[in-house]
Amino acid sequence: MAIPEAILSQLRCRFAVLLPHLNERQRRLAVAAEARLLGHGGVRAAARAAGISETTVRRGVGELESGAGPLPGGRTRAAGGGRRRAETVAPGLVDALMALVEPDERGDPESPLRWTTKSLRHLAEELCRQGHRVSAPTVGRLLKQAGFSLQGNAKTLEGTQHPDRDAKFRYLNEQVKQHQAAGEPVISVDTKKREQIGRLPMAGREWRPKGDPVQVEDHHFFFSGPDVEQAIPYGIYDIARNTGWVNVGVDHDTATFAVESIRRWWKTRGQTDYPTATRGC
Repeated sequence: MAIPEAILSQLRCRFAVLLPHLNERQRRLAVAAEARLLGHGGVRAAARAAGISETTVRRGVGELESGAGPLPGGRTRAAGGGRRRAETVAPGLVDALMALVEPDERGDPESPLRWTTKSLRHLAEELCRQGHRVSAPTVGRLLKQAGFSLQGNAKTLEGTQHPDRDAKFRYLNEQVKQHQAAGEPVISVDTKKREQIGRLPMAGREWRPKGDPVQVEDHHFFFSGPDVEQAIPYGIYDIARNTGWVNVGVDHDTATFAVESIRRWWKTRGQTDYPTATRGC
């Protein structure tokens, strides 16, 4: 005997309201209870109304008929239930993972994975290639359990230094003091970041009238190659007067252009600020 559509419609409405608030075991038992009330064909009808498998409903019916009580401690599964962790199924998984992330201590120096490619996805792919079925989230969980975390580089390695390095800077410092005491100019010269010249696309946004963006080139060959002009700012900083002066070149970043920048600074500014100067630093 077929179950009337009116009953099935009411059952779907009850499940839609109730089941989202129940845990796994409670949902299974609630659907199984309705299936028992429906009688013959109730398992299939209840499973379709709830959107779960008939096997799950039959399991719930079996639990109800066995008279099993609530699980202790608010558990939703019996002890030992559920999927076992990947490291339990594959005891060598953790060692294989550590060999990838610690090549200097335990890993293979010929490993195809290097420090720059050790994302969770790449690690999971390499472990799968070695025969370990593992996902990227599982790799992340195992790394955290092993004390790993995402970290940037720490700039702490100084490398070798020339034995006269400190003496050189002490000499320069004394020269600066002597020149400043005598009223002679002391300047610092450096080259700023070079910029390409032209209507070229740049990252970022700026405020403009609506519908009126700045028009720029759309093909990369307009702003690449050795023939593209560049603006190269040379900064002259007057240490004593705390003032700056900039000369923009359009050719090369060489010592010759730096010297020419100093010469232009002296002609346009330096000789005015230091009319009695006889030397500089």
